[in-house]
Amino acid sequence: MKSIIKKALRIFATYYISTVLEKSNFVDQIKIFCRSGHGGAGSKHFLRNKLTAFGGPDGGDGGRGAHIILKGNAQLWTLLHLRYYKNVLANDGGNGAGGNCTGKNGDDIIIEVPLGTIAKDEETGEKLGEILHDGEEFILMKGGRGGLGNSNFKTATNQAPEYAQPGEPGVEGYRVLELKVLADVGLVGFPNAGKSTLLSVITAAKPKIADYAFTTLVPQLGMVEYREGKSFCMADLPGIIEGAAEGKGLGHRFLRHIERNSILLFLIPADSADHKKEFDILRNELEEYNPEMLQKDFVIAISKADMLDDELKEAIKKELPQKIPSIFISSVTGYNIPQLKDMLWNALNTQSPNS
Repeated sequence: MKSIIKKALRIFATYYISTVLEKSNFVDQIKIFCRSGHGGAGSKHFLRNKLTAFGGPDGGDGGRGAHIILKGNAQLWTLLHLRYYKNVLANDGGNGAGGNCTGKNGDDIIIEVPLGTIAKDEETGEKLGEILHDGEEFILMKGGRGGLGNSNFKTATNQAPEYAQPGEPGVEGYRVLELKVLADVGLVGFPNAGKSTLLSVITAAKPKIADYAFTTLVPQLGMVEYREGKSFCMADLPGIIEGAAEGKGLGHRFLRHIERNSILLFLIPADSADHKKEFDILRNELEEYNPEMLQKDFVIAISKADMLDDELKEAIKKELPQKIPSIFISSVTGYNIPQLKDMLWNALNTQSPNS
């Protein structure tokens, strides 16, 4: 009976989460059909005017078909504006004409995307490119080349070629755009670890905060103000559950956002039954998803430290990995929040031995 109830709850949670994400303003994955432009045909033409009855070939080349281009825009943070952008059809190049006139190139289509966007081939899963900088561009689909006109085929032995090239066809297919959040520090922890509360205290961000699991369903970004006008970006990411690497909970949809964070701040609540086990589960889920994540710098913060006395703090500290920096904090009282900022800033500006 218990297994049936657990299964029903899991199905309901999955449906609820997917429904909320679908209606959310944060869209981090879309699939669109793209077709680049066909190249224009080359012209088969010969010079004819009142002074020349039988002139040589003067057919111009066809124009290039339009490219489909992705361009980074630092003002965007989601793919929401592309949600209903289902078909992207680029213009064909113009045909060549007499007088060695080249056809017009198709007008390229530029799709603006947030930084951290990756493009993949939907059929093969191959990564085609990524956008990391504002204004950066790459061609998602190349337009077909224009065909050569007959003037290109004139030779000493064939001075009147009766043929020209057709334009190359464009490329078509489905492309998947995925967004991986770019942040200096990513908050990692189980649901209800206090990540949203910490983000609301340490930055100007206002994430949803409540006393139930999966309050955060989409990444929340905030800028942490440091000394002398310096700052760094922190991301509150949806909570991990055991089995996330296999797709449970928010699964891969959440874990991919961690890949772009320079530092991972593991948040473990003071009232956890086993602090070391909780850290090991979180670390294992990252390793299962992508072993390269273990090359990042880790920092452990024990949240809700206002519940602890000095003796309990010492006991918990002995449980934690000794090689990873750790700190006790309280988002409610502000305990050690300035020291946490110092620790993160120093980690961001110190060369990691794994780099």
